[in-house]
Order: sequence, then structure tokens, then C-alpha cells
Amino acid sequence: MTDNAVLITRSKKILVDEQFSLAPVFSETSGQFTKYQQQAWEVFKKLPFPDDSQEAWKRTSIRGMRLGQLQLADSSIVESKIPVELTKPLTDDLHGGEILFNGSQVTLQLDEKLAKQGVIFTDLRHAQSEHAEIFSKVLQASTTYAEDKFAALAAAFGSNGVLLYIPKNVTVEKPLHSLLWTAGEGTLHAFQVFVYLEENASATYVHETASAENKNGQNLHAALMDVKVGPNSNLNFVELQSLGSQDWNFTHEKVSVDRDAEVDWIFGALGSHLTKNFSDLNLVGQGSTGKMSGFFFANGHQHLDHDTQQNHMAPNTTSDLLFKGALLGESRSVWQGMIYVAENASKTDGYQANRNLVLSEKARADSIPGLEILTDDVRCTHGATVGKLDAEQVFYLESRGIPRKEAEKLIVEGFFDPIMQRIPFEGVRKRFQNAIEQKMNEY
Repeated sequence: MTDNAVLITRSKKILVDEQFSLAPVFSETSGQFTKYQQQAWEVFKKLPFPDDSQEAWKRTSIRGMRLGQLQLADSSIVESKIPVELTKPLTDDLHGGEILFNGSQVTLQLDEKLAKQGVIFTDLRHAQSEHAEIFSKVLQASTTYAEDKFAALAAAFGSNGVLLYIPKNVTVEKPLHSLLWTAGEGTLHAFQVFVYLEENASATYVHETASAENKNGQNLHAALMDVKVGPNSNLNFVELQSLGSQDWNFTHEKVSVDRDAEVDWIFGALGSHLTKNFSDLNLVGQGSTGKMSGFFFANGHQHLDHDTQQNHMAPNTTSDLLFKGALLGESRSVWQGMIYVAENASKTDGYQANRNLVLSEKARADSIPGLEILTDDVRCTHGATVGKLDAEQVFYLESRGIPRKEAEKLIVEGFFDPIMQRIPFEGVRKRFQNAIEQKMNEY
């Protein structure tokens, strides 16, 4: 079965000029997950690939993707050695559980005490056979795949991924960690993450996507993340992305926060050739709170596009977003943010800010904040800045005997410090600080 991927924009430009000829392989057992994937596949076949006539894609072109050369990751069974630093605990404590995805190989580990409390932290293939009832409950609430072509692709082809389920009144003290490690050339990697916290539950979850460096063929990574946080629950959710320079990355993520619950959502984007990320924070319960913190550092010809939504759907809700990024070489970043306040969502407090530091003449940052408010008695503010290194700050440090390169590095570290202060995990901060140092050394 083939799907014609030829797109013609209003200016008659061909954005995707190769046919996407892959088809998903569904499980022979007709369970809830198989039905979910089949529904996503039908949506995929009906939807066109996005083009620059759509507002969300005006500044990010998928021209240059070689769809006709892709093969399924499962059929290629690519495995390679995972770097040791990616499996180290990102906090002072050991992991409460860890899942490593490496080609067709999956390694599962969960603390026995957590398992006895009813915590489920496993891959989707085990979830179907061992936790079918709970997995079906989680799937029934997920419709993210209907958003666009890449969301449907991730759902239809993503036969594996993560299920994290925390029962009512259970607190997971030690962080849980999952890592998708990809390798190969010309490979499609589709992945799905489902997180479900019942009432009065608490957890810290770190998910990382990384890949081996590939100098030749393109890879495509498409992912869905569906997170639901029950009443009076608390989730620390950390995402790290360090894909290779030939990887095209498309992710759709939704976090729904119920009554009096809290989410602290942290992003870190360092890799990929191109990233288009949709992140929706849905405050659906009265008194819910969500914090979003984003860090990105691009160089070379990287293109990183983050599209964020803070949706206030209930009264007395609070959101706080801060995204900070730096750009080197001929890289480009796009951030589009929207605070939406529904008619019944009075007493809303929403804030968003995007700060960009452009470190070379050919780099570019686009920053587009937005507000849509349908009620009174709210407090919503936003701001965006794009700037260069302050020459006076550099001169001041040089006058104190600090070499220019070290002075510039200190200023960049200071620029990112507000984001670092938001990260409660020493290992994550160290990872980001090492990335800053590495990219500044290249600069």
C-alpha cells in the first residue's frame, strides 16, 4: 500500500517529492492497541503532509526529506552500543526503574517494591500481554494521532514504546528513566509514550531520545507522548533529545493536568537535523498548575521548531513557561507559543517567555508569543527577545584579565542560568552544562 506524498503549495513548490511507500505491521491479535494503530493508519492515509500554507509550518520546511528511501526499524533490527553516559542516573539516587530500547532489544528494570505497589513501568509489547485492562484504559483517552500526518504516522507505526502507570496514593521516590537509542541509515523510528497518574500519585520520569551519529542516510523519528496527571497528583517530567545530525524529528506531546495537580515539564533539545515539536499543556482541572522549561542549543545547519500551547480550561489554573536557546553557525530556531484561556477559566494566571542568544551572523531565531483570552478576571503576560552577546559585558570581563573566549563562554552560561535553576536534577543540569561547553568550544 502506498501513500502519495507529493505536496504543491500555493506557490507551486514541491515540498515532499518522494512517495512514502511503507505500511505498518499490525499485531495478529485483535486487541485495543491494534485497533488504535489501525485507526491511526486510516487517519494517516487521509491526511496530506504539512506544507507552508499552514500557520504552524510557515517557518519550517520538510523539503529535502527522502521518504522513498526509508525502511522500518523493526525490519532492519539495528543494534549498537549505547554510550555509558546515557545510562547513568540523572539524579543523586539510582533509578527506580529503567527501560532501554536498542533496535529490537528492550531491557526492563523496575524496583520490586514499586511493582508490589501496583506501579507499571514497561514497554508497550509487554503492556498488551500483561496489563491489557489498564493499557486499554489509557488508550481510550488518547486521540493525539488525529492532529496531523506525523502524529498519525507515529501512532500507526509505533508498535513499541513506554507505559508508565502510577496507582492512586502511590509516591515513587526514585526517578524512572527510559531511553530510545537509534542507529542505522534511512530508517523510520516510530515511538509512543503513555503516562497515567491516578489521584494523589507522585513520580519523576525522564525520557531520552538519542542516536548514533550517521554521516550518510537520513533517519526519521516520529513520536507521540500522552500524559495524564490525576487529581492532587504531582509529576516531574523531563525530556532530553540528542539525535544525530542526519535525523529528522517530529513529536506531538500532550500533558493533561487535573484538579489541584502539578506538573513540572522540562525540555532539552541539542540534536537532530530538523525538529518540529508540538507540546500542549492542558490544565483541565480547577486549581491545576503547570510549569514548562525549555533549553536548546543549535549549531551548524540545525533547525529546531518548538510549538507550545498553554491551555487553561478550568478556573484558578496557573501556567509558567520559559524557553531559552542559543544559536551558532547557520542554525535556526522557531518558537511559537500560545496561552489560551477558555470562557469558564476565570482567575487564570498564565506566563510565557522566550529568550534567544544569536552567536553568529548567519544564525536566526524567530520568536512568536500569543494570547487568546475568552474571559475576564485573568492575568496573562508574555515576552520574547532575540539578541547578541553584549559587547560591554565581554569588554568588562576582558578588562579583568579573562580571555575573550572564556568571557563569551561565561556570558552564555549566565544566559542559561535561569533555566538551570529550574531543573531540580543535578545530572540533567550537568548534561546541559557539558553540551554548552562542547558547543562553545566548537564555536
